[in-house]
Amino acid sequence: MASFPHRHLLGIEGLSVADVNFLLDEAEQWVAFNQEKRKVDDRLRGLTQINAFFENSTRTLLSFEIAGKRLGAHVANMRAEQSSIKKGESLIDTMLTLNSMEPDVIVMRHDTSGAAALVAEAVDCPVINSGDGRNEHPTQALLDALTMRRRKGRIEGLKVAICGDILHSRVARSNMLLLPMLGAEVRVVGPKPLLPADDRLNGAAAFTSLEEGIAGADVVMMLRIQRERMEEALAGSVADFHSSYCLTWDRLRSAAPDAIVMHPGPMNRGVEIDGSVADSVDRSAILEQVQMGVAVRMACLDVLTRSRR
Repeated sequence: MASFPHRHLLGIEGLSVADVNFLLDEAEQWVAFNQEKRKVDDRLRGLTQINAFFENSTRTLLSFEIAGKRLGAHVANMRAEQSSIKKGESLIDTMLTLNSMEPDVIVMRHDTSGAAALVAEAVDCPVINSGDGRNEHPTQALLDALTMRRRKGRIEGLKVAICGDILHSRVARSNMLLLPMLGAEVRVVGPKPLLPADDRLNGAAAFTSLEEGIAGADVVMMLRIQRERMEEALAGSVADFHSSYCLTWDRLRSAAPDAIVMHPGPMNRGVEIDGSVADSVDRSAILEQVQMGVAVRMACLDVLTRSRR
């Protein structure tokens, strides 16, 4: 554990460059492992992993479940709509109940920023933040970095344009923290109402023109409009998002000739990205991101439970 001196993974903020590279390097072994016919490892045998998801999820929940099972853990999924939260129980009381069941790691998603950190102070096992409100989504940023590193051979010196609803995106925030640590130049692109204040940009250049923002970019990452986190008036003001910000082949020509296209999902075809761009074998890394997600989450589960084995 000397190589990763943290009990929890709550965000990219607070990690060092060495911490990030350690997790990325640990994930590499699981990329190859996941390509084998039989994906069986028993290093988490006898350990219990609880995935406590208070928001809907497909990719993140399933990849954490698959990651835990491939490592041999007992995996239990708890969804908010099936929990006592619906009966008025508080978050802390729910998590203290889970803690009394002696889990060895809790993976948590919640719609409130800071919820994972609050729970980490109350429970006895490591906590992995799988998305808290508009705050962070650290494993998504790690898998995005791993995808870039494998596709482009490096992260240092890459020009990465993150486009869409930056203001409400925890994926954008975690990437805006991680990628500059590894030497990438980050730009954010979107309608002005969907861009963060200057003091939240972490040095990223902001653009309201998609063509200008992705000019010469090596990586173009598209994000969906998160209407569930918007006030109604704001949602109405970006109703014509498609006409100015949908990534089409014509607009992608502004990027570098070998630029790759990424998207964390869920993806709205024809809104923030044209379906033919998303499906491009040569340019799209979207499905590769999903593959890297399983590997990164296996690495995080392995690293954070080593002291419990």
